[in-house]
Amino acid sequence: MKSALLAAALALALRVGDCASLRSRRAGQEPDTSCGKGFDNLVQCSQDYYRTAAVELWTHPSHVSDNATFEAEFECWFASMCTTKCGGLPSKADSRKKDLTAKCLSVQVDWLKIWNMFSEEEVKWFKKNYPSNEVQEEGESTVHYKQAMETAKEVNKKELLCLTLFTIDDECVKWPHIRLGK
Repeated sequence: MKSALLAAALALALRVGDCASLRSRRAGQEPDTSCGKGFDNLVQCSQDYYRTAAVELWTHPSHVSDNATFEAEFECWFASMCTTKCGGLPSKADSRKKDLTAKCLSVQVDWLKIWNMFSEEEVKWFKKNYPSNEVQEEGESTVHYKQAMETAKEVNKKELLCLTLFTIDDECVKWPHIRLGK
């Protein structure tokens, strides 16, 4: 009886020690800033902008509820864009807003047409900042840091690219709602 009690006490002590060890290791890690300062920490007007964009841009019958399915991932990207002020990229609304709106709202247009609307500078910025870099060893299958972000991008590429360009063109959220060109 005493040996069973002693073994249980020892196991509990080791478990508590493991937890303290994990906490101290975790405390030494850098915080994950891939989502900027986080969606919940954005000002209300920025959150409102995202909410209107999520309704306006996710209109394809096959993707209409994906904005809810991947809500955390799209909010993460949006918060990152807002936190970094869209990398200082200039708005191109005057030259592309009308065409961008037509293409983003059309079910006949695919993501590549939207991708081709990105400037060279915007392409570089997107590739550098969208949080889903490949992390794999030689000979392993492809895995991405923030795999859910990569999945959201691949499943909703057109909508994500539209969200990115509208955010940039609306001067990285200067208004409390998305501004579509009519």
